[in-house]
Amino acid sequence: MEWHDREPIYRQLAEHVRQQIRLGQWPEGAALPSVRQVSADLKINHLTVAKGYQCLVDEGLVEKRRGQGMFVLPGAQAALQTDHREHFLDVQLPELAKTLQQLNIDIPELVAHLQPIMEKEL
Repeated sequence: MEWHDREPIYRQLAEHVRQQIRLGQWPEGAALPSVRQVSADLKINHLTVAKGYQCLVDEGLVEKRRGQGMFVLPGAQAALQTDHREHFLDVQLPELAKTLQQLNIDIPELVAHLQPIMEKEL
């Protein structure tokens, strides 16, 4: 992972884990890598990793099992997918609509370009 200066590392780490859960890389019930392992792998302070993981606990996405580690909670993937979808519809789609208007691209033209892309990706 590469870190940027715009946001604390623990938040960037938490976002990375959220994305991995949302995409099914860590399914419900799966153990997350240990704090020590992540700290060593990413060469960041273990307290930073713990703080990032705590964000996920506070959000109800993972649970801490004493002596066992952190585990993805049931419903975490669906909740993250819903949040991601809502963000797209509420934030990104209006931005796209504004850009389309500025570029004078109408819906049929957009669909004509989008459909092959989506078919290729699926």
